[in-house]
Order: sequence, then C-alpha cells, then structure tokens
Amino acid sequence: MPLPHVGEVLTTPVPRPVSMPGPTEPTTPLTMSKLSPIEQSKRLAAYIAVDKHIFPEHKIIGIGSGSTVPYVVERIVQQGKELNKDRVFIPTGFQSKELIISSNLNLGDVDQFPTIDVTIDGADEVDLELNCIKGGGACHLREKVLAEAAKTFILVADYRKNVEYLGTAFTPGVPIEVVPFAYAKVLQNLHHVLGSRTAALRMAKAKAGPVVSDNGNFIIDAPFSREEMMNPYSVMARIKMLTGVVEVGLFCHMAQAAYFGNQDGSVTVKRMEGSQVVEEHITAP
Repeated sequence: MPLPHVGEVLTTPVPRPVSMPGPTEPTTPLTMSKLSPIEQSKRLAAYIAVDKHIFPEHKIIGIGSGSTVPYVVERIVQQGKELNKDRVFIPTGFQSKELIISSNLNLGDVDQFPTIDVTIDGADEVDLELNCIKGGGACHLREKVLAEAAKTFILVADYRKNVEYLGTAFTPGVPIEVVPFAYAKVLQNLHHVLGSRTAALRMAKAKAGPVVSDNGNFIIDAPFSREEMMNPYSVMARIKMLTGVVEVGLFCHMAQAAYFGNQDGSVTVKRMEGSQVVEEHITAP
C-alpha cells in the first residue's frame, strides 16, 4: 500500500513529545499549511529519510532525539500497523521513549537488542564530512550508543544545521557528559590543557543548579576555535582522554547520510559513497 504524499492531510494521530490526545479525544488532521516553514522543512527531511532507509525487513529501529524526530515517528506510523506490529523501537532518551509509547509502537531497549537495523536521529550541526554535534538536549551518550549499534545511522535536520565546519551555528560548544564528582577537574583541564577557555557547566533553565542527564551526570559545554573544529575527531579524542568524561557530543565517521529540509520545499541529501560525500537535491512530490 503506497504511503501518502507529504502534502496530504493526515488522519492518524501526530506524535509529539508533549501531551497527547487520550483514547476518547478527537484528533485534528494536520496539513503542511499549518506548519511554519522551518517545521515543514524538518518534516520533509524526516519523511524522505524514512522512505529511503526504513524498509519492511527492518525490525529493530533506533529512534533519536530532537525536534525533527517526531516527524520520523509520524512517517513510521504511516507505514501501517501490520508492518509495525513485529518491529521493536529503541529510544535514545525520555522524549523518544514517550513518542514510541504514545504512537502505540513496541518499546525495547538496547540491552535486549544490541544490534539495530537503522537508527534515525537529529543533529545540532552536520559538517561537510557528515561529522556532527549532538547533545544540545543532553542525550548524546545514549544517542552515540544507538548510533554505534546501528548497521545504518541516518541524520535528519533542517537547512540551518547544514554547515561547513562544526561550531558555525551551534555556538555553545561541544557537549560533554561528565560524572558529577569530576566536573571541576574536567573544567580545569578544558580551560588550561585543551584551551577551551570559556568551557562551562550547563545550568538548568527551570531549576536551581546544573542540567542533569538521563544518566544522572552533568553536562559541560566547551567551545573550541574554528581551526580546531576543522578536525573534530582530534578534539573528540583529546576530550575523551580526560578522566571523568563519560561521552563527547562529537559524532565522527558514523553517519551514512544526512537529510536537510530546505525552505523551498526541497531536501538536500548528503551521503557517503566510498570515502567521499556526495550531495543531491530532492524535490517534494
């Protein structure tokens, strides 16, 4: 049964990482015209990524975090109950777990399924070589576990995340998850050894104190110069050597493709072919 085009009215509930309609509440059909241009671009990229990479034979699927991911789940749901009934969906955090549950999909864990067919995730930035920054939502430890566990790792985002060098638009710095006991020492090393002079503990917006990850750890944001970020793998390796660091929000040499929704209704696709990244543009049907 063919999937509906992007512009068609949807009659299935739309998953969101916020309150969902109860079983007796009506759901309002959503059309592209009700979305802002940015949201339309995110949705378009997510739909095409799902269409290109999640096939009937894929039974274990990783669901990432971020503002584009609800549209990934939306498109998966449109593939139908029959196709999804034998699938298991692995979340990267609380948001994606709630999306899976609210969409009546089967929830699993990477402990049960350490090999994943496909993981689709968002990104804070993606560079020319498909390296990316993740961790703006403090989920990058579990996101990286699911990315490494996947046979295919795909990124979805809007055009604002498509950059030449990491750190161009996402300016807070490299997200670093650290054990609380060691955060002061890690900060000292970042300031005086690795040269990130303004690295700082990420503070919560609606609570007193620091942001705490799903794993009970603190998050440090560490900016580096453009010259250093031209080689993100080196930055990642140096940070990971610091005692107390749990994970670094730099994903290097991991993604097979990235889909960026554009304001004009097209999608820019960057994908690995051998050791080279090739780019193409897809226009919405």
